[in-house]
Amino acid sequence: MRIVFVLIMSMFIAAAGSAQQNQTSQDKPSDKTKPAATKEKKDKKEQAPPGAPDKAPDTSSKPAEPSKSDSNEATDKEEHYDVSEASPVITHHQISAGGKSLSYTATTGRLPIKRGDGKIEAEMFFVAYTVDGQDSGRRPLTFAFNGGPGSASVWLHMGALGPKRVVLESNGFMPAAPYRMEDNPATLLDRSDLVMVDAMATGYSRAANAELTKKFLGVKGDVQAFGEFIRLYLSRYDRWSSPLFLLGESYGTTRAAGVAGYLADHGISFNGVTLLSMAVDFQTLEWNKSNDLPYVLLLPTFNMIAGYHHRLPADLSQDMAKTRQEVVHWATNDYLIALGKADAMTPEEHKKVVEQLARYTGLRPEVIENNNLRIDVPTFTKELLLDQKLLVGRLDGRFSSPDPGEGGYYDPASAAILPPYTSVFNNYLRLDLGYKSDMPYRVFAFDESAFQKWEWGNAVEGFPSTAGGLRSAMIKNPYLKVLVMEGHYDLATPFAAADWTMDHLNLDAKYRQSVSYATYEAGHMVYIDRAEHTKMKKDLVDFMDKCLPK
Repeated sequence: MRIVFVLIMSMFIAAAGSAQQNQTSQDKPSDKTKPAATKEKKDKKEQAPPGAPDKAPDTSSKPAEPSKSDSNEATDKEEHYDVSEASPVITHHQISAGGKSLSYTATTGRLPIKRGDGKIEAEMFFVAYTVDGQDSGRRPLTFAFNGGPGSASVWLHMGALGPKRVVLESNGFMPAAPYRMEDNPATLLDRSDLVMVDAMATGYSRAANAELTKKFLGVKGDVQAFGEFIRLYLSRYDRWSSPLFLLGESYGTTRAAGVAGYLADHGISFNGVTLLSMAVDFQTLEWNKSNDLPYVLLLPTFNMIAGYHHRLPADLSQDMAKTRQEVVHWATNDYLIALGKADAMTPEEHKKVVEQLARYTGLRPEVIENNNLRIDVPTFTKELLLDQKLLVGRLDGRFSSPDPGEGGYYDPASAAILPPYTSVFNNYLRLDLGYKSDMPYRVFAFDESAFQKWEWGNAVEGFPSTAGGLRSAMIKNPYLKVLVMEGHYDLATPFAAADWTMDHLNLDAKYRQSVSYATYEAGHMVYIDRAEHTKMKKDLVDFMDKCLPK
């Protein structure tokens, strides 16, 4: 079956290609840490950061002239990274959050992922923020990550949760360069310590060699790596008694659901799990000739985007909340039944469906006819504003842009967001956090060959899903609560798909009471919109209050 990264967040394949193109040839150096320095004043590094690259690999035993057919295989075998342990870099900072001064410590470094005999197979990069003067044993601790698979966690880090955020226009659109950051008034740090983690082969997370990299690039290997990272972090930083939370975005929700179930079997329970822009059951996301469900679940988001761009009839535009409910009901009833009938529909039934789809989506009837009543994301984003020669965004349907004409799939939303986050985070990492490395920080790892062979696990049963892991965690820990966050303009992980997934966990009323929802007038990354970011912070605080013991 067709399983592609473009169906889930994270993100930005078109933009990522150009961003990573010039880094590939540099991506083999490894780093060693310099000796620790004496403690300095606030906002100065407490230890020297990793510095010079490791020496080149020994080539004495390799063939002098590998044949062309074997050259790629030889390169893969010889590629290696230094995964020896190094002390993290510790810095001290202060910001203003919620009208109050907040002093905190940032710990930046890598934790080892070891096999049974203690040999290090990989290291995972993280930045942890802890508020000074607090009882760490009682203070909440949130592990957060983005998705992809193949995306680092800069988006949640510098957009939503961390103490600093990238400055965008108030609606989340791209500002003029040079890009800058500011104190994040909606940081979660005033309520919870934070650990931002980068998945394997993203950021500065690396396995020792190409063969070991493959071990971690799959649903199961990824979950196990994050599970081991969390266990080791709790041990090394004495946080076993802290209230624990997970927050994942996009494929990060696939991971969070899996990690919650995996760690439930390893003695680690969470108080709460937040699923932002949810991609837990791929049957709701992966459209193909044998699966009509995604077409049904995309329709309400098509409707919301068409309304934003003034492509709906006046009677539907007057109250979009009411219209949204109407479209969800029609899609999951009449439309679902019609697609089930397929060729058995009468001409009258077929005509009625075409008319209703055109009314709800703003698309021309002939487009709907030509696509056999089944509108996918590329078709919608190209056709909605075709008369204006504009494409609408996939990650955020509020964005629009002419087609740059480069071939392939272009997303105006991802193209607008990638440059500010990339430049700001690299600058922040080196200057504010004091972590300097000759390795490129991989915002994306889509050029990693192993990502093209991501191991999808139970996809052989139909579609990848970690819904079972989430259900298992909830059953085994009846105190666990789940918050689902949804953007109304998100075509990557539509809100109706998230609702469908949660409604099909086979939970009785007792456990369903532990699930809550938060919706936003934004896209996939709901926090890039300033007003919605403020709402997101409030929703997270309210959720955490419900999760913590009284």
